[in-house]
Amino acid sequence: MAPTHVLRCCQRGLAWIPVIFIVLVVCWSYYAYVVELCLFTILGIGEQIVYLIFFHLSFIMFVWSYWKTIFTHPANPSKEFCLPKAEKESYEKEERPETQQEILWRAAASLPMYTHTGAGAIRYCDRCQVIKPDRCHHCSACDMCVLKMDHHCPWVNNCVGFSNYKFFILFLAYSLVYCLFIAATVLQYFIKFWTLCRRKSAENCPKNDTHAKFHVLFLFFVAAMFCISILSLFTYHMWLVGKNRSTIEAFRAPVFRTGSDKNGFSLGFRKNIAQVFGDQKKYWLLPIFTSQGDGLTFPVRLVNAADVEQATVNPWPETSKSAAADVPVSPVGQSQNRLLCNNQHANNIGDHQANNTLTSAESETITISVESES
Repeated sequence: MAPTHVLRCCQRGLAWIPVIFIVLVVCWSYYAYVVELCLFTILGIGEQIVYLIFFHLSFIMFVWSYWKTIFTHPANPSKEFCLPKAEKESYEKEERPETQQEILWRAAASLPMYTHTGAGAIRYCDRCQVIKPDRCHHCSACDMCVLKMDHHCPWVNNCVGFSNYKFFILFLAYSLVYCLFIAATVLQYFIKFWTLCRRKSAENCPKNDTHAKFHVLFLFFVAAMFCISILSLFTYHMWLVGKNRSTIEAFRAPVFRTGSDKNGFSLGFRKNIAQVFGDQKKYWLLPIFTSQGDGLTFPVRLVNAADVEQATVNPWPETSKSAAADVPVSPVGQSQNRLLCNNQHANNIGDHQANNTLTSAESETITISVESES
């Protein structure tokens, strides 16, 4: 037991190395830009002031969003998704998978879930011993089930999911702005120093040439390198937001009663954006939690023909109100979630238990209800 505990602590310590590396690079970039460039290299006072103002604005927003991404705890399934004690004991004692599934189907009868495994079974985590809500996955690095899990990011040493996905997007955006601003403003001095280095002449170099030359040259290379890598990552995640997909769902489509569908949670571009950033645009650029919903239930695009009328009733089912304490609550706007009601869902579960087989996708009559954008 002791060696395992020590190994786990070592792994947790080593996981902070990428974060420490980023912090050190950011601290050095601050020194190189503010001191070596603005104070020792740039001679014009007006240019210094303008550069320092815009640099600190991007720096503050970058650090703020990075901090929130790292230290926002991933949201976990609430207690209602745990098996009751009696059913949990029955599940653990039972050896037959089909009987275990019957136990899970009974427990899930009142839960707002609309996705299953590829084989049509209830998504259950044996490690956390919870029924997984829609879009929830187990993170092996964090050793927990994370609501609307996107991926585990080693650069923030945290799992990116429902509680901090907006912060992660803003972290990418502001880090991109930070690197672009540095590269753009340093470029002319980079060219000057590079030319002087090639000519091996120091007559026209700015003051404190030796230190400034190294820092300015290296600062441009680092900013340009990070800019290219962050741009591709930021573009990809903005595409995911527009499609209302997570990284996991982009590679493995969620499975509904009608089959797998990568666009099952897509509500149209504008509403997909609002799902992550919230209803009010004035909060979009601030690293404060404004995402819609509770992370346990999500609007679905595919609904049964018999449920079309019910799908527009009650934005959030009652079960969502008992979400875990660590799930953030949006401070602005009302979530516009359109879910199938729990009674109809319970009937669907009952049908499954009565037939003891999953209804095939081909025998379902479905209606695709896509909310049009205004």
